[in-house]
Amino acid sequence: MARPAGGAPSITAVVTAFDQGELVADAVASVRRQTLRPVEILVVDDGSTDDASLAVLDRLAADRGLGCRVLHRPNGGVSAARNTGIAAAGTALVAVLDGDDAFAPTFLERTAALLDEQPELRAASSWLHAHGAIDAVVRPAGGTAVHFLHRNAAPAAVLLRRDAWAACGGYDESMRSGFEDWDFFLALLADGGAIGIVPEPLIEYRTAPASSNLRSMAGRLDRYGELIDRHRPLFERHLREALLALEARAIAADGRWEDLVAADPALEVGEVSYGDGGMAAAVRIATRRAARPTD
Repeated sequence: MARPAGGAPSITAVVTAFDQGELVADAVASVRRQTLRPVEILVVDDGSTDDASLAVLDRLAADRGLGCRVLHRPNGGVSAARNTGIAAAGTALVAVLDGDDAFAPTFLERTAALLDEQPELRAASSWLHAHGAIDAVVRPAGGTAVHFLHRNAAPAAVLLRRDAWAACGGYDESMRSGFEDWDFFLALLADGGAIGIVPEPLIEYRTAPASSNLRSMAGRLDRYGELIDRHRPLFERHLREALLALEARAIAADGRWEDLVAADPALEVGEVSYGDGGMAAAVRIATRRAARPTD
């Protein structure tokens, strides 16, 4: 694959793969369609065992016109696969993409421009178009480490500064139960910097009931506790901001629930909680319902 012309930055794209069949070929095709083309595409096979998936990987490796190398490694999880690819990259910027997702054509161009314009950024990503089980535009906000304390604020698909990845130790390969992206971003930003977000849906993100993301949500409280333990100094330095952000999220969620229940008399308020604003919300719901005109 030809190097970018002019002063465009050199980028390596790392696509991780594990028994994902033709979806990996689609991910690679989305990288090849970029308006800012990477110098190389590295597909890291994380120990695939499915014959159909292995055939796809062989096809990608055999097609010399793709500018694509396939690296095989024993199964170690997505963090290990990403580290393998990034370590093999010979460029200062590396894009990371899961094998069942895809980039819109301007993802690399727009995120690279953001990194060029804002040297303090250690990575850049974008909004997502979620498809499959749902069809929606999802708008992560990015930010500094403080913005990542109460929720993950960036997609897994990012354009990284390779030196920042190396400085923080890369993705933790022991993280195999979920939240590995969130953990990495906390480490990446622990001593400063930020992750920028292009406000356009430039990632095609596949959703499915059996996805690893949904499975990790089943143990969200335990996983979040592990993140706090792993990054305790960061959480302790910003305890006030983290607690206020969590409370703001709870208030916003309660507000949406309150609006929904107040608007539909058929919905029950349910058990009224105490000490967290629940009783006040129940009073407001009753007041709003009483004020509604009757037929």
